[in-house]
Amino acid sequence: MEITTVGIDLAKSIFQVHAVDAAGHVVVRKALRRAQVVPFFAKLPRCLVGMEACGTAHHWARELMKLGHDVRLMPPAYVKPYVKSGKTDANDAAAICEAVARPSMRFVPVKSTEQQAALALHRTRDLLVKQRTQLVNMIRGLLAEFGIEMARGLRHALELAARLSAGDAAEVPPLAQRVVTGLADQIGAVQIQLTRLEKELLAWHRDSDLSQRLATIPGVGIVSATALAASVSEPERFRSGRQFAASLGLTPLQNCSGGKERLGRISRMGDRYLRRLLVVGMTSLIRRAKTTPTSVDPRLPALLQRKPVRVVTVAAANRTARVAWAIMTRGGTYRAPAATAA
Repeated sequence: MEITTVGIDLAKSIFQVHAVDAAGHVVVRKALRRAQVVPFFAKLPRCLVGMEACGTAHHWARELMKLGHDVRLMPPAYVKPYVKSGKTDANDAAAICEAVARPSMRFVPVKSTEQQAALALHRTRDLLVKQRTQLVNMIRGLLAEFGIEMARGLRHALELAARLSAGDAAEVPPLAQRVVTGLADQIGAVQIQLTRLEKELLAWHRDSDLSQRLATIPGVGIVSATALAASVSEPERFRSGRQFAASLGLTPLQNCSGGKERLGRISRMGDRYLRRLLVVGMTSLIRRAKTTPTSVDPRLPALLQRKPVRVVTVAAANRTARVAWAIMTRGGTYRAPAATAA
């Protein structure tokens, strides 16, 4: 019997394979070690291979595509309903094999090595920013115990860290000063690494035509533009900008029953990093709308008069996602409304 569909449950060392023929009968159900995966699929004729989208899925998808297989990645949440019983590797592989053959299944595009390299910059930068925030908060808490108040803002924190590193903090006891100085030195080291990463992102941005076009959208900077360009490899698979915004979790949850339609808070599905970048960018844009309303889209100040700030922020992020989809699929750059452009 010829194998037509294969589901593979990925892991670090042991991979579970579930294969069926054209009639749906199970042909292979076995575990493979990491070194056995490529030789096993090299012996198979061209078939449909399903995997859950995870950290290593894109690598294995590229490897199996080189062998001529049709590889498709699926969100784990869409595969879970096909698990028939308990949580085991064999059951997961069987569910993946079942789900990948469904005509209504939604798939995740396979990313290239260049895209994953750019996203590695983003993940590392995001981690360093979190570490810097933790260090600043730790120093703020320690100094508060000695009656020293640190002004809010990263600039003030970096200035104080430089003072502590230079030993210019006589009001702090020597033992505590040594502890706080060590934390301040860590902030300086993290800041140096962040500066290097941001230079790498800037270089990638300058080499990417798509990233430069996305950066023309108000509220979308280099970080957001490069993240969108690296994350969304096939924007045309979304039928509309509204569907793309929904994939990022920027649309309300629907609870419809008996002809009654109820809308809740945003779904928060999809890529949380992209969603956070868009919301942060729109927060900055709305702050500008409050101070200089003429410098932004006139719809924003009008909307702020009717709706809460956070609602307007998410609505602006939704609209920005739809504009980004239009730029990625149709080309061109952002065109401001006539009233704003004048």
